[in-house]
Formats: sequence, C-alpha cells, structure tokens
Amino acid sequence: MIPLRDTSNSNRRPYVTWFLIGINVVIFLFQLTLSNPELRLFFMKWGMVPLNISHPHEAAAGGIPASGLWTLVTSMFLHGGWGHLIFNMWALWIFGDNVEEKLGRLRFLGFYLVAGIIATLAHLLVNWTSPMPVVGASGALAGVMAAYMFFFPNNKILTFLPVFFLPFLVEIRAKIFIVIWITIQVISGMMGLFAAEGGSGVAFWAHIGGFAAGWLLARYFVRPKREANEFGGEYVEFEEV
Repeated sequence: MIPLRDTSNSNRRPYVTWFLIGINVVIFLFQLTLSNPELRLFFMKWGMVPLNISHPHEAAAGGIPASGLWTLVTSMFLHGGWGHLIFNMWALWIFGDNVEEKLGRLRFLGFYLVAGIIATLAHLLVNWTSPMPVVGASGALAGVMAAYMFFFPNNKILTFLPVFFLPFLVEIRAKIFIVIWITIQVISGMMGLFAAEGGSGVAFWAHIGGFAAGWLLARYFVRPKREANEFGGEYVEFEEV
C-alpha cells in the first residue's frame, strides 16, 4: 500500500515542508561522500543510540562515541539508504503541505520537531539498552500523518495496491489509509517485543510514539482563527477545530 498523492492541494507554498525535504536530502548526499567506517561513526555520533543515553559509561566502555540528548533531534535528519530517504520524503511531500497550511509555518516546524523527539523517546524507552543507532524522519512523519488524519480525515489518498502482482490505483479516504498504516505499525511493534534479538531493524515504536504525539498535540499547534499571514500581513480566516 503505497501513497502516491492526495487529492487536496494546499493554497500556500509549503516552504517549511520544502526546507525539511531539502535539508534531509543535503545531509544524505553528504553521507554518500563517507566511507563505510566513517558513515558508521557518523551514525553512532549523530544517530540516537539508546545505550549512550541510558548507560553512557557502559557505552563508552564498549567503544561507542559519546553523544548527548541532541541526538533526539539530529537522528531524524539521517537516513540509512536511498529507499529510506525517498519513502520518508515522499510521505512528507504528500502530507506535509496541508498540515503546514493548517498550523502555519513556524508552528508546523515546531510540531514536526516535537513529534520527532517524542517518537525517538518512545524508541528509547522500548530499546533502553540497545547499542544500535536509530535514524530517520519516519517518527516525525508519523506525527504529521496523525495531524493530517485529525484535520483532513475525508481527504482522499491515491494509493498503489499490488494485488497478486497486478497494480491497482485506488482512492482511499485519509482516515482509512492512515488507520491501516498505524495498525500495521502497532502489530509489528508488539510482535517485535517478542521477536528474536535484532528484530526487523525498523523502529516501529518510534512510528507509534510519533503518531500518538501528533494526534494528541495537533489541536494545540493549530493557529488561531484569525492570524496575520507570516509574509503578507493580511488576515486569513480559518475554521474552528
């Protein structure tokens, strides 16, 4: 189930969404210049390593480079490969513009970062002593998707469905598409709790934490009914939430 686009375009240019996509791409291109040992060190330093936060002395004894709480933010701008980057940025492109328009640019940026931090904390709590770094924007994106469902539940998502190797394109209401997606994350996360060590390598609990944060916080980040346009100074009316 792959989202291709939504059927509702925003009325304002989503500068923050473009900025977030741009900075993720630039950092990934920088990653491509690193050798494998350099990239591993880069991930260990700037990705969020649970052991480094929960037991820093044990992490240091194991040769893990020292890092700090800043990795709760920096980790969400790193990606493990082309597929990881493209899928996350494509989802941000689809869902981010409408949420940015609803919240306003600065509020959207704050919302994105807060959802991403809470998502990373959720992964930390479930993987308290893991020496493996977690990277990626998917936790923050889960928050954006939750906000999208909160504000635009009946928007339609054009979705690619491979059925018995045959491609089908269908329009699915956002609330159905996103509920199916988060249900898969919850089931996968619960199964991961009982899986053999190592699991799937996907931070399902970051997705769950980010989604919960987005759903609970979206209403508090929405801009007031009357607020000056950040760039033009004109007043714009917004519906009550």
